[in-house]
Amino acid sequence: MTEQHTTTENDNMAGKKVWFITGAGRGLGTDIVKSALAAGHAVVATGRNAEKVTQAVGENENLLAVKLDVTDPADATAAIRAAVDRFGRIDVLVNNAGNFYAGFFEEITPGGFRAQIETTMFGPMNVARAALPVLRAQRSGLLVTISSTAGLAGGEFLTAYAASKFGVEGWAESLAQEVAPFGIRSMIVEPGFFRTELLTPESTSYAESTIEDYAERTEQTVKAWQSMDGQQGGDPAKLADALIQLAEFDEPPLRFAAGADAVATFEARAATLQDQANAHRELSSSLARDDA
Repeated sequence: MTEQHTTTENDNMAGKKVWFITGAGRGLGTDIVKSALAAGHAVVATGRNAEKVTQAVGENENLLAVKLDVTDPADATAAIRAAVDRFGRIDVLVNNAGNFYAGFFEEITPGGFRAQIETTMFGPMNVARAALPVLRAQRSGLLVTISSTAGLAGGEFLTAYAASKFGVEGWAESLAQEVAPFGIRSMIVEPGFFRTELLTPESTSYAESTIEDYAERTEQTVKAWQSMDGQQGGDPAKLADALIQLAEFDEPPLRFAAGADAVATFEARAATLQDQANAHRELSSSLARDDA
């Protein structure tokens, strides 16, 4: 990149933010890219296939499509470098890429469980690790982690997915405190059911039914979830617009409940924890050493 190109690019960037979005080739990622571009921002849109990303969001002078497999740290480093080479900085990093491997724990293979963790827990970590030196140098930036209500409340058939989301939330909440002194803000987004492509065959896979004790529940659960595909109540375009608004806040929320069903999950989880704290409060509080 020549110095003249850099100067021109920086002049053109006046007043714009640079968004870096993973999983931009389809689903919510595509909607976030479109919303950011519509708001006048520059966007680095990433996916396993850069051409598919461009096809999904269209051509735009403020758009850079980059190949990124979030499970590959080298890919993450290269993608961040490409973003900085083109736009000079990164203002909002959205870790959105994900998939869904569903099934009862005993029927999920160790390899399948690890593959879920690699994508939806280690994936965001790989991208953040590559981006944080840039954000620290800027002394600014916003880390957005797209989690799930499954990161707040587990459920049957969700063992691998919920494990990854609980893990990524603990990481993101802790990381927020580590990087706040450098002017880097953090936001964890917990969507409920949105009409994205998460439940499509391209994003969801089911563990093979191998144990008779689970067979009937597996059949019922898979059938129910397949019937939900394309029927979810949440509008991903509205969620994308909401994220654009939240990114403008001086202090974005650490957690954002995305959807009325997510709000209900937040409230139910808070009530459950309070009930559990109260259930055996006397016993819980009696465990100090006698010489303390």
